Amino acid sequence: MKSIFFIDLDNTIYFTKPNEQQLMSGLYNILDNEYLGISEEEYQSAKKEMLRTPFQKVATKYGFKQTAIDNAIKYLVTGEVTKPLSPSEDYHYIKSLKGKKFIVTAGFLRKQTTKVKMLGIADDFEEVYVVDVTTSNQNKKDAFETLIEKHKLNPEDILVIGDDAESEIKFGLELGLSTFLLDPENLHPHAKTTFRGSDLSNLHQAAGQ
Repeated sequence: MKSIFFIDLDNTIYFTKPNEQQLMSGLYNILDNEYLGISEEEYQSAKKEMLRTPFQKVATKYGFKQTAIDNAIKYLVTGEVTKPLSPSEDYHYIKSLKGKKFIVTAGFLRKQTTKVKMLGIADDFEEVYVVDVTTSNQNKKDAFETLIEKHKLNPEDILVIGDDAESEIKFGLELGLSTFLLDPENLHPHAKTTFRGSDLSNLHQAAGQ
């Protein structure tokens, strides 16, 4: 039975698409007034990817001009979520897991911590660990290792839960941890993972609870 859970935030605990206006409108306003050096079609595709992927990764992939990236990051560093967010309909599966739960998320520190506050879920977790993309070269693998050492955790007791096959799932497997890939749109049909689901209804089964 798993009794320790490393859980991703964005598109796992809540979904960004229903909250796009609140989460992204400020960034879009900045980018709309910058010369990005890409076509309008590429920009619209990039905006869709920003709902699932950190801004810097998307900006690099699409080749945004560096000035536009720098101005966007200046905004993002100070950005906050100030209105309530709603956890996903499946959040009760996470909340009812027996054991210690940790949010492990990557992004801008203030934005990620205010998301947790506005979701009203902070008390459900032992700790919120933010891999701050502006001050650290860490990734989630480093975060997992830090939490294991800090809290004296047994890797055999850990289940990593998230939607990103190339981040928390990949790094969890590299550390020998069990993983649960949440993939509602079947974006990663061939990704390696211990468990997978289009929703979280079989999460307790995966955890052996």
